[in-house]
Amino acid sequence: MYPGAIAATTPDKPAYVMASSGETVTYAELDRRSNQVAHLFRRLGLQRGDVVAVFMENNARYFEVLWGAQRSGLYYTAISSRLTAGEVAYILNDSGARVLVSSRSKADVATEAVAAAPGVHTRLLCGGTAPGFDSYENARDAEPTGPLPDESEGQDMLYSSGTTGRPKGVKVPLREAVPIGTASGVSVLAAALYGLTADSVYLSPAPLYHAAPLRFTMAWLRAGATVVVMESFDPVEFLRLVERYHVTHTQLVPTMFVRMLKLDDTLRRSFDVSSLQVAVHAAAPCPIPVKEQMIEWWGPVLHEYYAGTEGNGFTAISSDEWLTHRGSVGRALVGTVHILDDDGQLLPPGEPGTVYFEGGGVFEYHNDPEKTAESRNERGWSTLGDVGYVDEDGYLYLTDRKAYMIISGGVNIYPQEVENLLVTHPKVMDAAVLGVPNEEMGEEVKAVVQLVDPEEADPGLARELIEYCRTSLASYKCPRSVDFEAELPRHPTGKLYKRLLHDRYWSGVGSASGTGTADR
Repeated sequence: MYPGAIAATTPDKPAYVMASSGETVTYAELDRRSNQVAHLFRRLGLQRGDVVAVFMENNARYFEVLWGAQRSGLYYTAISSRLTAGEVAYILNDSGARVLVSSRSKADVATEAVAAAPGVHTRLLCGGTAPGFDSYENARDAEPTGPLPDESEGQDMLYSSGTTGRPKGVKVPLREAVPIGTASGVSVLAAALYGLTADSVYLSPAPLYHAAPLRFTMAWLRAGATVVVMESFDPVEFLRLVERYHVTHTQLVPTMFVRMLKLDDTLRRSFDVSSLQVAVHAAAPCPIPVKEQMIEWWGPVLHEYYAGTEGNGFTAISSDEWLTHRGSVGRALVGTVHILDDDGQLLPPGEPGTVYFEGGGVFEYHNDPEKTAESRNERGWSTLGDVGYVDEDGYLYLTDRKAYMIISGGVNIYPQEVENLLVTHPKVMDAAVLGVPNEEMGEEVKAVVQLVDPEEADPGLARELIEYCRTSLASYKCPRSVDFEAELPRHPTGKLYKRLLHDRYWSGVGSASGTGTADR
């Protein structure tokens, strides 16, 4: 379906609600405004296959812009609202964006960014004005409200979060000769796996610029459901919204689970979450004890998947399956999983290696044929750079990203295993484990930890955390030292900017904070 078809039958139904302000946009309003945006893009000279960029926080205009691009055959590049002007300018230039839509709260960064992006010929600002920008609302409202005569399906072109280097633009071909309103791949999966219907209520707690929340919310809107958008995640507010709106579906990341589980038990259990039918999680590894606690609390409504922005494959697993294959991210539903060693040879079940997909979606890294080639082997199978293994039943288990592997004294150590253990300690809110220089061993294991109560950071707690790891893991995997940070550089979507920590230690700057460091 499509907003226009839904507006024709249920025009006053809420398409989406902004959680903090309560602003509600109906399907009739979304259809009318997105048509106006589509006409605006045409008037600005954009034709099928051109690129429009969006640089905003979660707000009520976001979906108008996305659907305006979607129904006019454009690529739309949603840019992280956390980036600096230089990072935004890089994406604007690399993507070839000709129009930028930003917001008043991002005006300063946007102004600086477009000064270094000469290809952006039109700059529109939501909710205010700034030098060099035109009012988005004024430009939109000057356009007709009916559909374009040449409507066609567009496509997102999103950039990786850049956790291991410069972000890469993931470009998939536009769907040609597809009638407007034809279901997307995510829509089909959501209906088949998660029971998406027009009666669903979807709570989105994450930034809309990220692939998963963007594609899932668009799929729910395509089906005629109602989406509740959080401007930013707060664990208590999330639970309150589930209860208030009788939320049936949501998608989270494991750090959100951890934050909710760290709440006072009486408080978190005071909210009625019985309306939840499906809670999807992905984007980052979920420690087994954390998921066990969530299933105990919410019931068997958790569904996990493994996929990337690239869309080259997709695995999925339900709560019931997971309880018999704990730690797995499921079996492949799109593409076929293969595990290869460093020489490109197939590995047997139980042996970890690089995860490849055969026969999944087609993609390229925009303007980067070298990286595109590096993502494929001679058979044409593609990889996201993750390491894992499959069991005898075909269930995939992820070990870590290959780029994060620590090699200490010739032994391979995967940080994810240690991170998953550390966050189960009652005093730990978040943890990152990485290799730092060691003259004898090449690298040694270091943990950088964010505490529930930062005041507890001291050498004694650092030693306690090291011993905590040694009770469950082989000593060579355990941290030799622990540093404390007020907050780890984690993306709101759950991904950790580990390269920022890695660069700090390997550039010789020194320890993360110097507070409470223990060496063993």
